[in-house]
Amino acid sequence: METILIVDDEKNYLVVLEALLSAEGYEIVTANDAKAALATVREADLDMVITDMKMPGMSGMELLEKCKKTKPELPVIMMTAFGTIEMAVEAMKKHAYDYIQKPFENEQLKLTVKKALENYRLVKENKLLTEALSDRFKYGNMIGKSKSMIEVYDLIDKVSRSKASVLITGPSGTGKELISKAIHYQGQRKDRPFISINCGALTETLLESELFGHEKGAFTGAVAMKKGRFELADGGTLFLDEVGEMPPSLQVKLLRVLQEMEFERVGGTRTINVDVRVLSASNRNIKEDVTNGMFREDLYYRLNVIHIDVPSLQERVDDIPLLVRHFIEKFHGADKKNKIELSPEAWKALYAYPWPGNVRELENVIERAVVLHSGGIIKVDDLPEELIGAEAEFDVERFIPPNVPLPKALEEIEERLVRRALAQCNNIQSHAAESLGITKSLIQHKMKKYNIIV
Repeated sequence: METILIVDDEKNYLVVLEALLSAEGYEIVTANDAKAALATVREADLDMVITDMKMPGMSGMELLEKCKKTKPELPVIMMTAFGTIEMAVEAMKKHAYDYIQKPFENEQLKLTVKKALENYRLVKENKLLTEALSDRFKYGNMIGKSKSMIEVYDLIDKVSRSKASVLITGPSGTGKELISKAIHYQGQRKDRPFISINCGALTETLLESELFGHEKGAFTGAVAMKKGRFELADGGTLFLDEVGEMPPSLQVKLLRVLQEMEFERVGGTRTINVDVRVLSASNRNIKEDVTNGMFREDLYYRLNVIHIDVPSLQERVDDIPLLVRHFIEKFHGADKKNKIELSPEAWKALYAYPWPGNVRELENVIERAVVLHSGGIIKVDDLPEELIGAEAEFDVERFIPPNVPLPKALEEIEERLVRRALAQCNNIQSHAAESLGITKSLIQHKMKKYNIIV
């Protein structure tokens, strides 16, 4: 429940506002002078301040200034019966969220309050995400040590230092949004907002409004001004997921924003300037869509300054043990006394299955298995039917790298098998050697040969 402080030297207004906003589900705190209000601002966990402009002693304008020094992000709405354009301009210059005149319309006030609280909620969520996720989304903490993932990590490291647009492609479920967050939280904009939007999940009209915002009355249902994702991401990063699904008419508008970093809200005439880094992702072959006339070529090259292609799980099967152990710990916890393992038949089924849903599908399978497992072992019967059916369909072709000489191909297969065995045996070299049918000294020799560090 959000808490709102109402400040007014007229008791009638305190009573009316408290009744009006309490009925909306807000917790109300009142003060009849600015000095008492300032003490509350400093001590209480507030979500908003609504204050009268003219009060004896400290004025509402002075209270606004002191509030902003104490809690810069806290929204403050100013009220006055003596409203002038000059006073409104002065209040907004001093970072008041909004300005309303007495007597006010109840519905308008409620909408203004709701909008301010939603904006403040976004600010707080972004701040928490920045603090909590800055370490979590470093590429080094992403799951996978296969060669293809190491190449992805190297690209993340390089592009995070730049301002260039990045296009992330790969099948659904491979972690494209996770990569976009890794780029953001390792870059210079990590203390600024990371805003995302799925371009394939909204109708054209809604997508335009979500991207660029709208003015009050711009269309039916636009009862108040709303900022779009570009405005919310100002100074930070905007992630356009499934950008290949964007309608052609919006592709033109997006191109203009990328070129000029300016736009108008839907139904508005004022040009808004922003500084936004754009990351985008798609599970489509956008280059092919360009050839077929389904996607603008000029927009494609604007988005695709740097390209990261995320491998499917089928292309990085040697990461399966690491991912499995990560998901077991996620859904079961790191309980050493009640440790969960997989039977050899279950491991075989995991490797044989082609994983059309990629890492996301593997996560769902492990969550299900953790719930259904009996004792400390996940057996093949704890896996979905489609995986059990894949048990006898192991495809050795997936282990053979294409278009390489036989000696090189054999080395790559050997390295993959050693890495997989180590990951599957929790990096215990003697166990990994036993699973491969070789000695511990030989596996240590292979580790040195392939520069495998555990």
